[in-house]
Amino acid sequence: MKPDLVYLVQTNTTVGFLSQNLEKLNQIKKRPANKKFLKVISEYSLLPRTPKKFRKRIRRTPNTNTYIIKNEAYRVITEPHHKEFLKKFKWMYSSSANESGKSFDEKFATKNADVLVIDKRGYFESEPSKIYKLSKNKIKRIR
Repeated sequence: MKPDLVYLVQTNTTVGFLSQNLEKLNQIKKRPANKKFLKVISEYSLLPRTPKKFRKRIRRTPNTNTYIIKNEAYRVITEPHHKEFLKKFKWMYSSSANESGKSFDEKFATKNADVLVIDKRGYFESEPSKIYKLSKNKIKRIR
């Protein structure tokens, strides 16, 4: 397993490109270089320091949510299949497997991925995760 490759993986919500190579993801997605990617992580210990007020809430949330902490988006993966894959890397940048602003196209996704990772679930799209922005004293739902 090489971190600079782009993997096509069924994430907890949709089919996604995962890689530790930002340039390659930007090139595939055809999106501006200044637009940030979500960072998926395999363990809570890899999250940056979060406001103490929200630590229990983050750990006890039953669903996988995305948290914006210090202008960076993080998602701790709890879904077993996705987590098992991610453990090999600890963290990766993640993006939906489509061109920026377009819907999922399996031909586009398979053509642009270096490695296809298919588990027993296959590929599917479901409801997107919720996104929360954390500041020192407030939590705001973005999506």
